[in-house]
Amino acid sequence: MTQARGQGTEPAGDQQNQDGDPDGAQQDRDQDRHTDRDRDPDRDRAATVRVFIALAPPDEAKDELAAALRPAYDAYPRMRWNRIEDWHITLAFLGELPVGAVPPLRPPLADLAASRGPVELALRGGGHFDERVLWSGIDGDVDGLHRLATDVRRVVKECGIPFEDRPLRPHLTLARARRDDRSSVVDVAAGLAGFTGRPWRTERLHLVASDFGRGPGPIRYRDLEAWTFGGR
Repeated sequence: MTQARGQGTEPAGDQQNQDGDPDGAQQDRDQDRHTDRDRDPDRDRAATVRVFIALAPPDEAKDELAAALRPAYDAYPRMRWNRIEDWHITLAFLGELPVGAVPPLRPPLADLAASRGPVELALRGGGHFDERVLWSGIDGDVDGLHRLATDVRRVVKECGIPFEDRPLRPHLTLARARRDDRSSVVDVAAGLAGFTGRPWRTERLHLVASDFGRGPGPIRYRDLEAWTFGGR
């Protein structure tokens, strides 16, 4: 695979902004456009849930990357840093779903996880989308990652859930720049160029809810459910 700006396994060029991942540049633009009058947060929380399906690195891999980022945390405190416990690699972004659409996803996703062995991955390098979104690249069995994402998306389609099936851009989002400070993301991405994390094996498939667009403050994520991969 080719690389985007910075180091990692991201595709380059105009396609990077077409990512359906909730962490991508499109979400950041959506968040900037959001105002309180656009929606009734209490009504939305009751009626819908923003959902995606993802993998999460183990704590050891996250701690290793967090240590490499420590100088950036100190140097750029105004960047909107994602919480380390929320770091993830999105396989399929489903968007806002009626709450009743979620339960039918659980059995086939559980069966899929049980039928699949782990994928060996690593975090490597860094890059950015539009000088706004900072990410770490994904190394290792990227082909296996793409096959898993294809199977996950097939399950979603078979459940009758419409979503934008855009090409997978494997990455782990770390932070977003403030509107008045784009250079920070570029500088931090350059500082991550030489980072190579330890290999790790995926442990669980996660069905995740996001509180994006539901009030001020950083985005928060929570597992709706997670299933251990078979063959471990």
